[in-house]
Amino acid sequence: MNEKLILAGDIGGTKTTLGLFEAGTGPYLPVAEKNFPSASYPGLEVIVREFLAQVGQDVEAACFGVAGVVTGDKARITNLPWDVDAKVLWRELHLGSVHLMNDVEAVANAVPILEPADVCALNDKAPAPTGAIGVLAPGTGLGEAFLTWDGVGYRAYPSEGGHCSFAPRNSLEVELLHFLLQRFEHVSYERVCSGRGLPNLYAFFQEKMHMEELPHVAEQLATDGDPTPVIVRAAMDPEKPSPLCRRALETFVSILGAEAGNLALKVLATGGIYLGGGIPPRILPFLQAGGFMRTYQHKGRFGAMVAQMPVYVVLNSKAALLGAARAGLQGL
Repeated sequence: MNEKLILAGDIGGTKTTLGLFEAGTGPYLPVAEKNFPSASYPGLEVIVREFLAQVGQDVEAACFGVAGVVTGDKARITNLPWDVDAKVLWRELHLGSVHLMNDVEAVANAVPILEPADVCALNDKAPAPTGAIGVLAPGTGLGEAFLTWDGVGYRAYPSEGGHCSFAPRNSLEVELLHFLLQRFEHVSYERVCSGRGLPNLYAFFQEKMHMEELPHVAEQLATDGDPTPVIVRAAMDPEKPSPLCRRALETFVSILGAEAGNLALKVLATGGIYLGGGIPPRILPFLQAGGFMRTYQHKGRFGAMVAQMPVYVVLNSKAALLGAARAGLQGL
């Protein structure tokens, strides 16, 4: 076995996945991999110490994609009382080096090595070689990132574009914006195009547009801690879909398409737009129905240009881990 091993991790509020990767075999073939329930541990260093003790291997370096904002060598994990400090991990765990990146940046790092089975194309356009790439990841929040070609390979960069101001495109969305401004000081795209945002759309159509809430959906929303999966399941129910939930999800997809087109214009994403995060694979039929692509390419004089840029849904649930592993292996 090659002695140069790196530790990679996808650190989330619910689950932490760690993997050990060898320079010679790459990120698709981990030497070892394990999931940990994040909330059961007081911090990342405890999980890493337990994992390394189990695998019994010396690690050259570590790279972690974390669900939270990374500032320098530190990160605060969203939905967890964890402060992750790269210098503390390096010192206490005797690692050669430790690098932290946002989890969407980690997904972006995986894009250049994704295989055909890892993605689903939403249009039939071909990417331009070495063209810039945009990544849009609706999960709990709305993450964004992008990649550019540096002459040798693709380099990923983080972004907080999901917090840009929501721009309504029609009278319905103008009403939506007014509705949300009564609840929030600033209405970003994340307020509508994320796990946090979908319940806002549901509330808009129920309270402002007076759509009927089905009793069984109301009951589930009252008892379930997270309303987003309830809304998605009710919208996609093959036997008795909720019209209210369907309208909320269709609007979600339409606005997501518009923001994907915005990102395509901002980075001139001739290399493609990739939809990562936990939500897109779960709502794939809605993304394929046509509403997403209509708003994606509805960009006035530049609509024809955006229409030539390919769009993919990332199906591989381990993309963030693969991206962290790729970044770590590149640093050896």
